[in-house]
Amino acid sequence: MAMSKMADLRKLSVEEMEAQIQTLKRELFELRFQKATRESIQTHQFKHIRHQIAQLMTLQQERR
Repeated sequence: MAMSKMADLRKLSVEEMEAQIQTLKRELFELRFQKATRESIQTHQFKHIRHQIAQLMTLQQERR
């Protein structure tokens, strides 16, 4: 999964942004759950998801 660009994220509406944040938080939870149950995971996904959440939350804060 490629890292998203800020220019692409700026085009999202507030509702789309909030939905995307919730989806990413759910994915992060599922990754942590898989790690805890010792399933095979791609550890770099933690960094990518956290980075995307940070980008979206930064944009959300800028719009307030």
